[in-house]
Parts: sequence; C-alpha cells; structure tokens
Amino acid sequence: MSYNILLCGVGGQGTVLASKLLAATAGAADLTVHSAETIGMAQRGGPVTSHVRIGADAFSPLIPKGSADLIIAFEPAEAVRNLDYLKKNGAVIVNENCIKPVTESLNPTGYDGSEMITYLKKSVSRLIVVNAETLCEPFGSTKFFNIAVLGVAEGAGLLDFSKEEITDTIEKTVKKDFVEVNKKAFLRGCEIGEKESSVGEFPVASKEPAKSEEKALTARRMSEEETERILAIQKEMAKKKK
Repeated sequence: MSYNILLCGVGGQGTVLASKLLAATAGAADLTVHSAETIGMAQRGGPVTSHVRIGADAFSPLIPKGSADLIIAFEPAEAVRNLDYLKKNGAVIVNENCIKPVTESLNPTGYDGSEMITYLKKSVSRLIVVNAETLCEPFGSTKFFNIAVLGVAEGAGLLDFSKEEITDTIEKTVKKDFVEVNKKAFLRGCEIGEKESSVGEFPVASKEPAKSEEKALTARRMSEEETERILAIQKEMAKKKK
C-alpha cells in the first residue's frame, strides 16, 4: 500500500526542499520512496509541484490523479489547481497567504486568495488552513514556512514519521547555519498541527484493501492452490511408480 503526498506552490517557496526532506526521511526509515518535481517556466513565481510516493506498491514517481492522500499547498490558487489529484477522503493543508502572479500587476483582478480558500472549504472535508505569516512570525520570515508546514502535517497526525525522524533529516539536509531555526520552525508547526488533529490520523487512505491489492491476494491464493494441486499429483504419480 502506498501513501502519496503532493506538495504544490510557486517558485521560491521551498516546495522542492520540503519534498526532499520527506523523501529523505522515508529513505532513512528503509521505506520505498519515489519523488519527482514539475517546475513552471518561471524560476520564481512559476508553479512548482512535487510528488512524493511512499510504499512498496508505488511503482512510478508521479501520483495519478485522484490518488493523493495528502496535499500540502504553499499557495491557495495552487491548492485549487491541483485538487483533482486528491483522493476521496484525502486531506489538504493550505497556506491562506496568496502570492500574486506577475500578470496581476499588469492587469489587476483583485486576487487575494480568499475565493480559493472559500472554494476549498466547500470542496474538501479534511482541510487545515494555516497563515504562513502568523506561523513564521517568531522567525522573521515566511521562508521557513516550507519546514513549518511539515510540522503542521506531523502534528495533525498526517505523516507516518516521528518528530525525531524528521528533525534528524533536517540536521543532515539543511545548511548548518540554518539547522536550529528550521528545527524550531518545524516544532512550532507541530504545535499548530496538534490543534488540528481532528482532521484525522495517518493513514488518510481507507484501511480496506485496494482493488489492486485484492487482485494480488486472489492471484496469490490461486497460485498457492495450484502449487498444492501439482504437488499432490506428483506424489500420486510417485506412489504408482513404486
């Protein structure tokens, strides 16, 4: 069974680093993990989507649409843009602070992200809305949101890792000068997430076997029965030879 996490935002928000931290934590726990990124044309301000698939039956790095257990969105419009990846009963964590595209300055539309948040509240039953500015206020910059939001997911019970496992990955992955502040940002996120634990614990996916798993189990049983039948025939033939 796989657990699929999609992270989305815009260039410069640290989406890719957050996905690499998740993938590295899964790898350190000896779990099978695949990850991939799709990055927009603009290095800063363009859409960025990262796929992280954890589990032995995740055979490709890209999450099929309708299969994401968790979406972590760094920007409200990107959450809506990627919502068709979310599976039924999946969870979404979204930053309510918008990042206006360059086109907004050329042709103002009044976009502030609020309509996107309203839409998500109507469309997603398991939703956590966080404010990056408030969350990162103690650290003086929203650039730490990418690590803090992982803490929100951890605190809400939406990740199958311990705090220690993730902080250990932070220590090994983040530049030495920024390790301590990122660990503090992560733990603050955990505190916020713990208040949202009613969203539900890991795994988000249904505990009932997926159809593919049912087919595999059926095939395995049939194979075992066939093997037993062949062995019985061989034993019978051996007796006759004697």
